[in-house]
Amino acid sequence: MSLQALGYVGVGASDLGDWSRFATDWLGMQMLDKSATCRAFRMDDRRQRLIVDRALGEGAHYFGWEVADGAALDGLAARLEARGVAVRREPASLADQRCVAGLISFADPVGNRLEAFHGAAIADETFRPGRTISGFRTGALGMGHIVLTVERVDDLLGFYRDVLGFRLTDYILSPITAYFMHVNPRHHSLALIETGKNGIHHLMVELYSLDDVGQGYDIALGEPERIATTLGRHPNDCVTSYYLRSPGGFMLEYGWGGLDVDPATWEPREVTQGPSLWGHERSWLPPEKREEARAMRLKMAQRGERRPLHVLAGNYQTASGVCPWWDATKARSDRSISG
Repeated sequence: MSLQALGYVGVGASDLGDWSRFATDWLGMQMLDKSATCRAFRMDDRRQRLIVDRALGEGAHYFGWEVADGAALDGLAARLEARGVAVRREPASLADQRCVAGLISFADPVGNRLEAFHGAAIADETFRPGRTISGFRTGALGMGHIVLTVERVDDLLGFYRDVLGFRLTDYILSPITAYFMHVNPRHHSLALIETGKNGIHHLMVELYSLDDVGQGYDIALGEPERIATTLGRHPNDCVTSYYLRSPGGFMLEYGWGGLDVDPATWEPREVTQGPSLWGHERSWLPPEKREEARAMRLKMAQRGERRPLHVLAGNYQTASGVCPWWDATKARSDRSISG
C-alpha cells in the first residue's frame, strides 16, 4: 500500500475571514497568513494541514495523500500512468506552496483533484491552537478523513481500491449506500456515499479529548443554525461527534474516540445497524428521512446495541466497584462476537 494518510486538504473560498474564524475559534486550528489570497491552518507539528485559497474559486478543492518517500511517489506515478491516468509532475514552486519535498497531481474518474506527496515540512514552532483544546489526533493517522458524495459508487470504488490501494473497512447497503476505506489504522481515511451527485460530504477531524468536542459543541450552540448534525455516535468507527456547516458548503465532523483497525488482518463487513448508534439528528434531511433515521436509532436502543469506548492510554480512570449487570452484558457480547 503506497498511500499512507490524508496529509492535507485545500479548498477554494471567496471569504477568507469566515474560514479564519471557523477554523480557529470553532475548531481550534492555528492560522497562518500565507498571502493576500491564501491562508493555511495547522493542527499539529506539520507546517499546514488545511489550506484555504481565494484564487481557487468557490467550491474548488484538492486532497493531498502522503507516501513514504520519493521512490514511493515515483512508483505511484508509474502505476497510475500504466492504468491510463494522466499524471503531472508538479514543479518545485508548487511543492513549496504545499510545504512538501515532492508532488504529483492527477484526477479521479469524476474529476476530484488528487495530489500525492512526500516529505511534509515540520514547523519550527510549537503548535498553538486557536482555542484551548488538548490537540488533534493526527500523526501516522493523517489529518482525519474525507467523505465524498458520488453519483454512483461504482464509478469511483474500483479506482480508489484497485488503482490507489485503499482497503475496504466496511460498507452500508441500506438505507444508504456507503463504502468506508482505510490506508492506515484509522477506521477510514476515505468514504464514498452514493447520493446522485458528486461533491464533498464532509471532512472529519478527531480530537484527543471528549471534552474538546463537548466544549466545541457549546460554542456551536451559540449559533445553532451552523449545526448540521447534532451530537451522536457512529456504530462502525465508534466516533462521538457532531457536524458543522463549514464556510465551504460541505460539513465538518468534529469527533473523538475513533476505532483503530489492523490493516494486515482486517476483514471487510457489512454494517446493518444504521449510520448512527444514537444522536446525529440530521437537520439537512427531509422530514420523512429524519423520521426513518430516528426509528433505526430507537430500534438499536431496544436491541441494546453498545460499543466500547476507544481511549488513549493514561487518559481515563477505571471506575471502582463490581457491576453484575455489566459483567453479564459484556459476557453476552463476548459470546456473540466469538460465535
